[in-house]
Formats: sequence, C-alpha cells, structure tokens
Amino acid sequence: MLEYASYALVLLALGAYLLLDGYDLGIGILSLFDRSDRRRKEYNELIATAWDANESWLILAGVALWAGLPGVYATVLPGVYLPLVVMLLAIVMRGAAIELQSATPGYRRGWGLVFGLASLVAALCQGLVVGALLSGLPHRGGMFTGGTWDWLTPYSALTALGMACLHLLAGAAWLQDKTTGTAHHRAGRLGRPLLLAVAGACVVLGVGLRFSDPQHFRFDQTLRAALFGVAVAVAAVCGLTAWYGFGRRPDWRPFAAVAGAEAAGLLALVAATAPVVVPPDLTVRAAAAPHASQMFLVIGVGGCMPVVLAYNVYAWWVFRGKFSPPPETAPAADPSDATATAAAQRPAAVAQAPGDGPRAVVVARRVLLTLLGVALAAVSQDVFGGKGTWIGPTAIAVCGVTALAVWIRSDRRAAADGYFDLGTAEK
Repeated sequence: MLEYASYALVLLALGAYLLLDGYDLGIGILSLFDRSDRRRKEYNELIATAWDANESWLILAGVALWAGLPGVYATVLPGVYLPLVVMLLAIVMRGAAIELQSATPGYRRGWGLVFGLASLVAALCQGLVVGALLSGLPHRGGMFTGGTWDWLTPYSALTALGMACLHLLAGAAWLQDKTTGTAHHRAGRLGRPLLLAVAGACVVLGVGLRFSDPQHFRFDQTLRAALFGVAVAVAAVCGLTAWYGFGRRPDWRPFAAVAGAEAAGLLALVAATAPVVVPPDLTVRAAAAPHASQMFLVIGVGGCMPVVLAYNVYAWWVFRGKFSPPPETAPAADPSDATATAAAQRPAAVAQAPGDGPRAVVVARRVLLTLLGVALAAVSQDVFGGKGTWIGPTAIAVCGVTALAVWIRSDRRAAADGYFDLGTAEK
C-alpha cells in the first residue's frame, strides 16, 4: 500500500502547486493587459512576497514522482520533454524578472514584459503537459516509445488554454482579496467572465476526455461514480460561491471558493482515472518503486511537506491583509509654502526607470535571449539522447556563451545606469 501513499504525496504536491503558484501565474498574465505602471508594480510586489515558496511544491512533486513512481517518471518525462523544459526556463526567467523588478525603485517595462510573458508561457506549457498525459503517451515496459511531438494534440492545446484561464481566475480572485482601489475593482469585474470561461473549458475538456483518453472509465463501479459525482458537485457549489463573491465583500471569499473548486476538480479527475496514471494501462502498482524506496520517500518527502507548508503559512501571516505600497520619500517642505504642501499631499507617480538603450536594441536583445532559450530546450532532447540530429554539443556551447555574453553586457549597462550601486556605505 506504500505505492498509494507515494501517489497521494505526488497529488498533494501538485495540488498545492496548482493552488499557490496558479494565482502567481494568473497575476503575471493579467499584468500584460494592464496599462498602468503603478498597478503593474503593485502586482509584482504582491508576487515577490512568496513566489519562491509556492514553487517549492513543484520540486517536491518531481522528487516524489522520481523516487516513488519511477515508471511514470520514465514514461512522462521523455514524452513531454520539450514543453516541460520550456516551462522550467519560463519559471527561471519569471523569477529573475520578479526579483530585479522588485529591486528597482521605479518600474522597468522590459522586466515587466518578461514577467508577464514568462507567466503565460509557463501556464500554457503546464496545460500541454497535463493534456498530453491525459491523452495517453505511447509506452511499453515502463518506457516511452513515442516521438518528439506526440505531446502536441488537439486535446493538449485545449487543455493549455483551459489552464491559462484557470490561472487567470485564481489571479483575479487573489487580487480582489489583496488589493484596493482600481486594481480591486478590475479584479471584481474580471472574475465572472473568467469564471464562465473556466466553466466552459471544464465542460469541453470533460466531454473531450471520453474521446481522447484511450482508457475505459469504469463509472459502472458504485464507489467511483459516487466520489466523482460528489467532487463535481462540490466544484459546482464553489463555482457559484465565487460567482456571487466577485465584486462583493468579504474579499477573501472568491479566492477560497476558487481554491475549493480546484481541489474538487483534481479529486474528480483522480476518481475517474485511478489507479491508471499514464493511459491506457500504466497503473500505480506497476510503476511503483521497491518497498525500501517507497518507505524512504514517505518518510523523507512526507516530512518535508509540513516544513514547506509552515513556510507558506508564515509568509501568508506576515503579509496578511491588503497590500499597501511603500511610502514615497521626498525632501521636507516648508510648512508655510502652500504649493509645496499641496504637492506633498498628492500621490506620487511611479518613477519610470531610465531605459537601457534604444527600444529596437532592447527588443532585439529580449527576442535573442528568448530564441536562444527555446532553441536550447528544443534541441537538448536529441543531444542528451545521443542522436544529435538537430545540433551538436559544440553549437550548444556557442549558443550558451553568446547568451551569457549578451546577458553580461545588459548587466553592465544597468550598472552604468546606477541600478546596481556597489559603492561603500557612508561612514
């Protein structure tokens, strides 16, 4: 029975990642459609408080899958290698954008664009991975036997769009809970259309799963059908609660309802497919590691999860309540000067950071870095697999050195503009 404990740990980690990093990605995507630099800066500061802890659950899920269900790991990883690597690269770029934007006194639109686009790419890649897994990956004897592009199917593409809508919904719910003013009102207005989009995606994907999934769903089993029906009913109730809560107080209600709907949806999917993990026939028992490995995993990873959860709870407690931007510092004004007093009372606009070159140069550099990252992700499967049909290791090294040189040059320009002041402190 230890293999089912490992399966439960994987599901717990994936569910926590979907809930916690989902609203992070949704806020990043929403920033692409917001024209206010002040609100974009606010979104970034909201995410900067806990984004690294949220993504820790993805690492725990990968470790639990590798150690507890190596048959699933050996089948899924080669089958979805390209979207998975692109997702990881997007997460890395997104984290760098969050931290560098947070360290900047003003708002840098270049890093803001990286933050938004990387969030969108990560969300779409996650949907592609989930859709490919549900569609079934060719395998034999616990090993992937398909081709490079087997993950790209109509169902995986629809799943990618549905995953992006789900993250957007969670992001809007989180913004209503944590913000005030125009950001709060925008989140309340966006919530219901996004909820309709997610509901429509669930219906389409649920119906399409009967045709795309090669396994036969055993809803003739009473317990399975009952669990599936209860989970769907709970998700529907949570959806109605979120619908009523958007734009109304208390502000925490939509996010709690969306979180409940996500958890219920995951349980409904498990109830429909278990014990099959990779369709059509790879089960939990067939993919499980030996008993000793299972015991080590349950104790090791199971012991780490409460620590990560405690960190999440602590971060939520420290940054509880509504987000308030830091006060703007300004020289002291003479109280007798009415003009200066009135100017000091007006809210200061977000300072626009100086650019790092002509716009065409900035765009070209970002495009080059993006293309290099995607190229590395696309060709690494053949290179590491020993085939080398697209590009050789030497060209990989050249691409990496070129990207590093461009990155160093960008940092040197930023240092020249005063973003990284390494001067000694005043004595």
